[in-house]
Amino acid sequence: MSTNENQTTPPAVNNVSQSERFTNMVLKEFGSDVGTVDMTDYQRQLVQGYFIAIDRMLKTTEEEREIKNKKNTDNKQVNDLPYKWNNVNLPDLARDVVHYARMGLDMMQPNHLFPIPYKNSKTKKYDVTLMPGYNGIRYIAEKYAVDKPIAVTTELVYKTDTFIPIKKSAANKVESYEFAINNPFERGELIGGFGYIEYNDPTKNKLIIMSKKEILKRKPRYASQKFWGESEGWFEEMCLKTLKREVYSAKHMPRDPKKIDDNYQYLKMREAKIAEMEAQAEIDAYANADIIDTSEILQDEQENTVAEDEVTLGDSIPEPSEQPKDSEKPTF
Repeated sequence: MSTNENQTTPPAVNNVSQSERFTNMVLKEFGSDVGTVDMTDYQRQLVQGYFIAIDRMLKTTEEEREIKNKKNTDNKQVNDLPYKWNNVNLPDLARDVVHYARMGLDMMQPNHLFPIPYKNSKTKKYDVTLMPGYNGIRYIAEKYAVDKPIAVTTELVYKTDTFIPIKKSAANKVESYEFAINNPFERGELIGGFGYIEYNDPTKNKLIIMSKKEILKRKPRYASQKFWGESEGWFEEMCLKTLKREVYSAKHMPRDPKKIDDNYQYLKMREAKIAEMEAQAEIDAYANADIIDTSEILQDEQENTVAEDEVTLGDSIPEPSEQPKDSEKPTF
């Protein structure tokens, strides 16, 4: 008897990971519109990271949906569409993924890029949009800026702090400020914030000041009390995020027309579409339940490294005894 006769043949191994399958689906879907898609190895790695983060978001939000449905006795407040890959608008997501990966946005970095699901009542699918966090906004601003800053400072200001703006004038060629935290443990009421953009040429330095009133003007009309309530722990974080969005905007950090590419143009187009979706989602959520700000939920999660083998594709890879119907299988 040969030695090979007692050996057990190992089962076939599928060497294509779930994130790689997602990447291949994205390239195929995007390529159906524009033809062959060229992506670097690094950009493909970013796309695989997108899969991991989106998959985690779907699981987290599905848990929230199930909890809320159990609590709701009013059928009008019940969301009967599970947060599963089978219920995601994949063609639109594929376009977002390719453009944002080409820009270099990394969803596995804290506050770089967040997946936000919006329920589309017409298609009965979730439109998963990719929204830059304030680190992503900073990355985009610096990448496309006419003049890349050497440093940017953003600070919230409280009642006991000392903040003295030093504006540019005939006698003062460099815009600046003085700032001191006088009582670090009891700073009092939040009264505003400022940003300071510094350049190699200090005469270009710029000071941006926002009062609390100006910050709150950016607050969504139907904002969740969970994050924007002043007695809640997230209020200061939301104010800081609003301040950073203002500081890194094209108004204060102009973009270089020579650097603008198709990916940046796509981003600006998507921002307008997202604003429409946000407005409708906020109205719907305000009418039915509290808003789930998944960008804030994912912020803590993204700070932990996720191993590929910890991620599953929802119900898309069931056990043999639980094979779904063909109509329920995901497209990738």
